[in-house]
Amino acid sequence: MAKLKELWSKLWFRAVSITLAVIIVIAAVFGITVGCLWGDVISSVSSIKHLQARNDANEEGSVYSMNVKGGFYLDKFVKNGGASTDSELINFITSNITKGLMKVEIGESDVNCSAFTALTPENDVLFARNYDFAKTNVCITICNSPGKGRYKSFSTVDMNYIGIDTESDLSGLMDKITCFAAPYTPLDGMNEMGLSCAIFMSYQGENYDLNESGTVATDQNDPNKPDFTSTTMQRMILDYCATVDEAVELISSYNLHDSAKSSFHYMIADASGKSAILEWLPEENATDKSDNDGSARVLKVLYNTDDMYSGLRGGADFDYQWITNFVVNDHKNYYESNDDKAGWDRYQYIYDNLNENNGVIEDEIAAMQILKAVGRRTWNGGGGVTVHSVVYNLTDKTVRWVANENFDKPGATYTYSFKTGKLTAV
Repeated sequence: MAKLKELWSKLWFRAVSITLAVIIVIAAVFGITVGCLWGDVISSVSSIKHLQARNDANEEGSVYSMNVKGGFYLDKFVKNGGASTDSELINFITSNITKGLMKVEIGESDVNCSAFTALTPENDVLFARNYDFAKTNVCITICNSPGKGRYKSFSTVDMNYIGIDTESDLSGLMDKITCFAAPYTPLDGMNEMGLSCAIFMSYQGENYDLNESGTVATDQNDPNKPDFTSTTMQRMILDYCATVDEAVELISSYNLHDSAKSSFHYMIADASGKSAILEWLPEENATDKSDNDGSARVLKVLYNTDDMYSGLRGGADFDYQWITNFVVNDHKNYYESNDDKAGWDRYQYIYDNLNENNGVIEDEIAAMQILKAVGRRTWNGGGGVTVHSVVYNLTDKTVRWVANENFDKPGATYTYSFKTGKLTAV
């Protein structure tokens, strides 16, 4: 009986796959809009492009792009109260997006990233970030029609977060349908209003060590608040917020549950030049030894205009801000020494370069040069790779994006403009 059920399951799965494949082919060939349950999925899956091939010898995964059609059930996700665990998020995704046809997994991560804001001589506000990790496939995810009351967005997704094998390319229809879950796992992004956000490891917890992370995830439990996980928080910021203040207000009304058994902090910035670092810490007397209860943490916001920066920036006209992988709020009391701060050397390098010209840099290419200098392959000869580097122009609403530290390779850099809606290789 068990074998018969297994055989029937395989036959049904194959039949559904073939049917969907036929529908996609017909829609692509004849330009038919398929008004059915799978309409948005089919349109989004059909848009997937393989932009860059993997290079296993150089520890580089593939690069894809996808134009997401529709609202991917985010309004329903919010109405239902979000998710307090990765498992709850997976259940929502599989029941609503993939229709239960496959299992989506959220991979664990140990990412060491860098970011900063800067100003150009033309007063354009830039938000630049590196995503440091190891070989993985990524998908540039563009949400062009999210629905009423929501904003268009550009974001980058590590496909490991949706269960795509890091050691192979997308294979078959089911892998592609799984990519429809990508909007729920952005690592950074910008929306059409010029609001940008990004996620970074913070390495919090009593057993934290630079070599053996031992981190404790934030896991708030206020019964009066709905819940979201790390990446879904970023998605909600991109879709529902136009300014840093709106984002902070939204975030303050939710419980945060860090994803992937890791601890994170976040940075957001908007077109006005305002930015903030968001961290969840013990309410008082924060130290690494007292920060071992993820449920006891509260949100602390450090704005780029706060007093902590006044002496560091030496009276610069632009209130630039920067971040790597250690707790910035009250960091003098949180750590015994600078040696305990993950990414302290990168933090200092970025600061030195920004401080030299009071936070003003020539353009997006100059911002990329700073990111290049602190990339995994360059910085101290470190292992792994900077999976992607991106500079968001929050004023012009444009993007400059590079994969796998191929800064000087023709065709490996992509630009995007919300005005034209075009992703172009340069």
